[in-house]
This record gives sequence, C-alpha cells and structure tokens, in this order.
Amino acid sequence: MSEKILIIGAAGQIGSELTYKLRSIHGASNVIASDLNYNNLELVNSGTFEIIDAMDYASIKICCEKHNIDTIYLMAAILSATGEKFPMKAWDLNMESLFHVLNLAKAKAIKKVFWPSSIAVFGPTTPKENTPQHTTMEPTTVYGITKQVGERWCQYYHEKYDVDVRSLRYPGIISWKTKPGGGTTDYAVEIYHEALKHKNYECFLSEHTALPMMYMEDAIDATVKLMSADADKIKIRSSYNLSGISFTPKEVAESIKKQIPEFEITYNPDFRQHIANSWPSSIDDSVARQDWDWKHQFDLDQITKDMLKNLSNK
Repeated sequence: MSEKILIIGAAGQIGSELTYKLRSIHGASNVIASDLNYNNLELVNSGTFEIIDAMDYASIKICCEKHNIDTIYLMAAILSATGEKFPMKAWDLNMESLFHVLNLAKAKAIKKVFWPSSIAVFGPTTPKENTPQHTTMEPTTVYGITKQVGERWCQYYHEKYDVDVRSLRYPGIISWKTKPGGGTTDYAVEIYHEALKHKNYECFLSEHTALPMMYMEDAIDATVKLMSADADKIKIRSSYNLSGISFTPKEVAESIKKQIPEFEITYNPDFRQHIANSWPSSIDDSVARQDWDWKHQFDLDQITKDMLKNLSNK
C-alpha cells in the first residue's frame, strides 16, 4: 500500500510545490493537502483538500483518522520578516503546531513527521562562512528562535519517544510558481518579477549581502530524498544543514543583465537588512551529502534562465 500523506500549510510557497511533487510520486488520492482557506484554487482542485487550522489539535487528529495518515509534512509557519511584525503570533503558530504533530507521532497515530527548520536558527555569533552542522546558534529573530527551539524538541521527541521526525534547515528558496511568503530572502524572487515587468528593482538588502539560496526544484528534491531515506541513514534528528549556492543581490542583477541588458537595480536597505546580517553567507551541508546522498543541481545562471523563461510564459 502507498504511503498516506497529510500536508499542513499546503498553500504556501514550499507546501504547494511539495504537494504536486508528492502526488506525482504517491498518487493524488494518497496526498491530502490542507490549509486555512480555499484561496489557492489550483491546489484545491488538484486533489483531496481539507480545511485545517495548524493550531487546532483536534482537527489535525480527525483528518489523520479520516484518511489513515502515515506521514505529516508540517509546512505552516510565520516567516522571518512577518514574524518581526507579529512576534507572539509567530511564536504561537510555529511552536503549537509542531507540538500537535509531534504528540500525534508520540501517540503512534502517525508514523513519520517532516518539519522545516531554517538558516534563521543561526545568529551573529555563528561562523558566517561555511557554517557547520554543529555550531553556535543565537538567533535574533522570533522566527529563528522558534526554529531553534523546534529543533531541540524534534531531537527530544526522537530520543525520548522514538518519533521518526526529520528536518532540513532551508536557505532562501527561489520559485516562479508561488509568491514570496514574508521572508528576508524574498528579494531573490521579487527581483525576477520586477525585471520582466519594469526592467528595474529597488532591493531591500545591500548589494554585497551574501546569503545561502536554493532553487525550489532542489529544495523539493532534498525534502523527498530525506523523507524516503532509510531511518538508519538519518543521523541528525534536530535538522540538517542544507545548501545550494550563495550569492548577493548584485550578483543576481548581473545574472539577469545577461538576459535583460537594460535591467537596473538600486538599493534601499530596510529592517530586513539587520536580519540578513545575522545570518550565514554560506552553509556547509556535507553531513546531508554524506548521510543520504544530497546534491543540488541549479547554479545562479541556471536559476535566472529558468525563472525568466517560466515567468514570461506565465
């Protein structure tokens, strides 16, 4: 029998594309998408969809029983920039939803959990270059704090209750299919939209701000590989470092100019610059590459060509 999967927060940037990928692997009837509303009609109409509030334990449990769920992907979260505007709301959603899912696994109501962490767990005291898997973590954002605490709870539930929970520290994710979700790395998506629409972009980060980034196809591939790996290969139960490439806004602009020579960029850093300054500029993900054979496919110019081509067609 095929695995039965529930994706909570399926209408989000990563959640929506993960839903389509998992349905292509396991079959549409075996992957239940859920979110707070029916706003993403394409997703809603692509297969079974349920309304679920990630903070409502009962509704999650009822859905799991109704569909005989084996695995939950908890993709619902308030991201870094939005979290700074609504800190308690971010804390409540990001932490309470995780406990609900971990407790379902503890009770053996489900068998496996995926929960995304982030490079936001790192802070200004973390080594900025090739940040190692195990290092100092003193996050300065509410989002980062929730992810760091969440990592500790994931490891605790695995060690104490034998919960099969798996996690990735996502870098900035670039996608043409969905809009940014309120993160500090959103410029790397917005810039392509503006390049096509207006041939210029005002960036909210400074030109030399290097951050770890990844194309959506690579992020989805990493998630699928992690979750399909044998349990004995998963050595890290807090969260794995994950990296594709690192680049600056200036480097993205130069890549775009190869395709759109008239493109211009200006810089007007806002509060997100302070967040970006606290994060690593590059990530060492050699542990993931060693444990479950992770490798990325897309470099910056490949990302730029694919983004501009697909956005133009869209």
